[in-house]
Amino acid sequence: MSDARRRVLDHLLTHSVRRGDFTLKSGRKSTWFIDSKQTICAPEVMVDVADLVLARVPEQVTAIGGLTMGADGVTFISAGVAATRGRSLRPFSVRKEVKDHGAGGRIAGSLLTSDKVIITEDTVTRGTSLLEAAKVVRDFGAEVVLLLAVVDRGGTAAAMAAQEGWAFDALFTAPDLGFPYEGA
Repeated sequence: MSDARRRVLDHLLTHSVRRGDFTLKSGRKSTWFIDSKQTICAPEVMVDVADLVLARVPEQVTAIGGLTMGADGVTFISAGVAATRGRSLRPFSVRKEVKDHGAGGRIAGSLLTSDKVIITEDTVTRGTSLLEAAKVVRDFGAEVVLLLAVVDRGGTAAAMAAQEGWAFDALFTAPDLGFPYEGA
């Protein structure tokens, strides 16, 4: 395990994982919850998170983004670190609803129809936010290359992505954190 991966894993376990009784976005109950933004946005490991993300980004990718708010931290940190290393990744956010003023639409940021895109998310259980963002990007006209979560707590996102013809990857899984997958 690389030093960066160890630091991020330790930070997730110390600052992001909570044990107790929680209701997930889906309405299901769980005995653990992860607020991975506590790690993604932590100054002491944010560059490590970006390094782990960038190591998974295929060379042909030109843009990075996903559904706001879950994707925003990893998107903008990764794009910023990439820029300091001579790699240009256009960051963007997918709004949850169509904006009815200004230029409108669901995409905010610098996405182009010619872009090859990685869709990010902080934590996924089922993967619905990743898929929603990917479909918006596809409908916009850009090419989705990869769906990437910082944490996959459910173990079902890869199959859901594959049904749409997209690859899925995660930096960390529920088992990496010491928990079983939550499933669908």
